Amino acid sequence: MVPHLRTALTGPLLDLERRLLDALPRIEHWLRGQWQKHTPPFYTSTDLRNSGFKLAPIDTNLFPGGFNNLNPAFLPQCIQAAMVAIEKICPDARNLLLIPENHTRNLFYLQNVAQLAIILRQTGLNVRIGSLLPEIEAPTPLSLPNGTTLLLEPLKRTKTRLGLEDFDPCAILLNNDLSAGVPEILTGLSEQLLIPPLHAGWVVRRKSNHFAAYDEIATAFGAELGIDPWLINPAFSVCRRVNFQERRGEECLADNVAAVLDIVHEKYREYDIDEKPFVIVKADAGTYGMGVMTVHDASEIVGLNRKQRNKMSVIKEGLEVSDVLVQEGVHTRERVGDGVAEPVVYMIDRYVVGGFYRVNAARGVDENLNAPGMHFEPLAFETSCLCPDVCQNPDAPPNRFYAYGVIARLAALAASVELTRSAPEVEDGEETSTLKIPA
Repeated sequence: MVPHLRTALTGPLLDLERRLLDALPRIEHWLRGQWQKHTPPFYTSTDLRNSGFKLAPIDTNLFPGGFNNLNPAFLPQCIQAAMVAIEKICPDARNLLLIPENHTRNLFYLQNVAQLAIILRQTGLNVRIGSLLPEIEAPTPLSLPNGTTLLLEPLKRTKTRLGLEDFDPCAILLNNDLSAGVPEILTGLSEQLLIPPLHAGWVVRRKSNHFAAYDEIATAFGAELGIDPWLINPAFSVCRRVNFQERRGEECLADNVAAVLDIVHEKYREYDIDEKPFVIVKADAGTYGMGVMTVHDASEIVGLNRKQRNKMSVIKEGLEVSDVLVQEGVHTRERVGDGVAEPVVYMIDRYVVGGFYRVNAARGVDENLNAPGMHFEPLAFETSCLCPDVCQNPDAPPNRFYAYGVIARLAALAASVELTRSAPEVEDGEETSTLKIPA
């Protein structure tokens, strides 16, 4: 069943959802046309925030790690979407190598890997899992909390191909976001398809590039539907070469915070919104909710204490933060039980395949929920994100979830644009540039 949601529903969001429902044929036609121009990522997950007056994405992950949290009833949708994605990329694929993250002690993440393997196997693929960990020197079974076992195997590299002992895959699917960089074993694979491409990893990818692309998509979508794109689009700015430990870049950061807050203040006045604007300051690369803080005034950026500087200076894999995104904060008015909640929508190819709520009772409506104390409601989406019911109110579950699915698809479309723009140049079948971190 769907967890009980307590959502403060005020005028603009209900109006937005009603307009999405009324424009359903136009939306689906517009999206279909966009996917003819842009290749969707193999899979994505998008974190959304519903403020009661605004519904917007706040993050898009190109290596989603929560397939174990999806409603089991949507497994057929996942399989069908994966079939489409595989046929589009490599129609003759028979063997697929899945490469996960290195944190083998996170058993819940490993359940995600196991569920992803189940989805892929049911598309007709032989799926085996190869580990980048040097200590995996022989097939290593790992027991999972749900009673199943996951087998990790050591990778075997030849000059141009990567596989396992007695296993030569047609394609390689990464469920590893490459935060620590691109391992040498993954480079120079000229005979196999790597999904997603290496430049989708955080060694190259920047959130600011994604939201720049999303800004364009939201503007075009708003023009198509006749809505203010701000209702689905968080304002943002970016500050480069920040060093929290040495207090370098504080003025740049404070100026950017002030600029974004000014935009939000003006929009709140326009829509007569009685809320206190805030921004989220976060690392421009990386996941897991690391390097994130809520700021209500630019003065809070100057003179951060040691604890705050330590929190902001390092992200996953111990990497130092230098590029910082200043993103309009979107309040969340959704609650599951006693916890503040935000929806997370999963896609394979261009299809919404499910979602769940991230819930955190220890956090407020203006804070990052991807933090200690969070849990997931795996049965959150009882009905499909693609099956609204126009006979019900806009906030009825199938209609609310349809709105979520529309915004998630816009984010996936932005990710497609982002990946195209960041791809290494190719000339005569060979790359003419190597992976570089954007300046």
